[in-house]
Amino acid sequence: MNNTATINEHATEVINDLVKINNDRIEGYETAIKETKDGDSDLRSLFQSMKQDSMQLKQELANVLARYGEDPTKGTRADGKIYRAWMDVKATFSGNSRKAVLENCEYGEDAAQKAYKNAISDNDLPSEVRTIIVSQQSILKADHDKIRQLRDAE
Repeated sequence: MNNTATINEHATEVINDLVKINNDRIEGYETAIKETKDGDSDLRSLFQSMKQDSMQLKQELANVLARYGEDPTKGTRADGKIYRAWMDVKATFSGNSRKAVLENCEYGEDAAQKAYKNAISDNDLPSEVRTIIVSQQSILKADHDKIRQLRDAE
């Protein structure tokens, strides 16, 4: 354990929940990338970018935990597997429209936004952690809005 700084168990749980959200998001977009149709290279590129965003956000959260002598979780969220839920994409990509795919993606993005908003509203987090979470939430909000714009255009 790092003796120069500590973080309480609650804050560690909140950060690890966001790590799990990003793990779910990474897995979800990996699935989406595999399932995109040949004519949907624009979606494939977007999904790859969103996967990369979550990989970077997850690493940033892991770095925060490491500074406090904590290890990040390796798992995904057990309480619903949000990105698995919207990643009924295999079925969606198999026969449904781009709009349906984007609606499913937006559902997952909505769930990520909710988790980040809950974390931001938590008054028991150190200010450094809250600042990082606010910054990450804005990145994910931009991703959410890209999905919504594409969905609305369909």
